[in-house]
Amino acid sequence: MLIISMREFRTNQGKYLGMVKNGEEIILESKENGSFALTPITEYTSYIPKEYILEPDEDLKRAITGEELLERLIPRIEKLFDK
Repeated sequence: MLIISMREFRTNQGKYLGMVKNGEEIILESKENGSFALTPITEYTSYIPKEYILEPDEDLKRAITGEELLERLIPRIEKLFDK
């Protein structure tokens, strides 16, 4: 892991971004703003806004069983095929 200052990062951004892309862990330290980790975004990265993340109990309240799902889907499928 490499720890660098914000000034050093600004001076050599391309170098450090290339290092992160190749798997190096880099931490940026700022006296005014604290520390930050540089992380590449990949096709597997998921950034979900906090407002969309529910508490576990809320998720369970919204969950349905497989039977309930079928009860909702079968009429729609039948309507699609005019049955």
